[in-house]
Amino acid sequence: MTDVILVINCGSSSIKAAAYAVEERPAPVWKGNITGIGSAPVYRALSGTAAGERMALATDMTTHRSLIHWMLERLGQEMPSLRVVAAGHRVVHGGRHFDAPALIDDTVLETIQGLSDLAPGHQPHNLSGIHAIAEAWPEIPQVACFDTAFHRTQPRVAQLFALPRHFADEGVLRYGFHGLSYEYIASVLPRHAGSQANGRFIVAHLGNGASLCAMQEGRSVATTMGFTALDGLMMGKRCGDLDPGVIMHLLRDRGMSVDEVYHLIRRESGLLGVSGISNDMRDLLESDDPRAQEAIELFVHRIVSQLGALVAQLGGLDGLVFTAGIGERSAPIRERIAARLAWLGVRLDPAANAEGASCISTTDSALPVFVIPTDEEGVIAAHTRTLACATPRAQRREREALACS
Repeated sequence: MTDVILVINCGSSSIKAAAYAVEERPAPVWKGNITGIGSAPVYRALSGTAAGERMALATDMTTHRSLIHWMLERLGQEMPSLRVVAAGHRVVHGGRHFDAPALIDDTVLETIQGLSDLAPGHQPHNLSGIHAIAEAWPEIPQVACFDTAFHRTQPRVAQLFALPRHFADEGVLRYGFHGLSYEYIASVLPRHAGSQANGRFIVAHLGNGASLCAMQEGRSVATTMGFTALDGLMMGKRCGDLDPGVIMHLLRDRGMSVDEVYHLIRRESGLLGVSGISNDMRDLLESDDPRAQEAIELFVHRIVSQLGALVAQLGGLDGLVFTAGIGERSAPIRERIAARLAWLGVRLDPAANAEGASCISTTDSALPVFVIPTDEEGVIAAHTRTLACATPRAQRREREALACS
């Protein structure tokens, strides 16, 4: 049997899972995911003898918890030689309470549950993963890794809203998200940028959820998301930055309820709302519809505008990184963004960009531009290994040393 760490990453309509050997190795020994939760769930095996297999699941399995239990059974079928000894979870919101991963106990679990109102589209699903693992293997340790933790290094002024200060004292702050992705990029950036990695970098995490992070010396200085993951850039279905007066107008003058407005800005806006076609950038790039083109232009406009603000906060820029689904795979979007950054001296190599090479800037570009695939699950596995597995192994080695002495 091989002892493994199971990583669960629950999104609003998806579950990513991966198993990593307890003995440190970079690649998982098993991967699988479920997409389409809430409509037509589909499981896809991503490793082992079943790699590439797709399976439509029963539509009556509507909850993340029930689907995780199904996935755990599937793991046992695909890889019967694996024994799960610890589990790590992505948890979107850690509030002011967590600036690092934490072993889950009753107190930690209660705190995570108490933050659910700040991330209602994600936190309950993250909790479902924790509960499902506890039901399957109540004896194994579990670790929570928080998307907000990476940004706790930001200066206080970058975290504040211009509200009466008692709100900040009560936790109404700019928290930032996608921290596990940014943490991974910060950890591998020296491989790509060498000694420049400690300089002023902006990382563009562009996917169905999107944000930017300004980093210096591998630490978060500022980011575009704020109190919730609705803030900042235009996204697949989320509007991003919005004048608070628009919310008041919708509530007061349009007669919409709070729930209706919340659904509008979270599920009906962004690329989907502006285009009226799709929240998938691939669909929009393939479309000749002027509305699709306008949605793309607005997406790029928002990125460039907010990137400029982060450059000002950093006092300059030494490098740019694209990551996540759109950032890693969409050469046209990278090209459009870079063209708007010519004032910074950014120059892309068209061939390298089309290939999705690691470095896509020209040799005469004023700053390097990289495409680096992110690995949130790998970050979670590493933290889980440290918190839940490293100590027992060290204790075991100490006992063995004493027995031999």
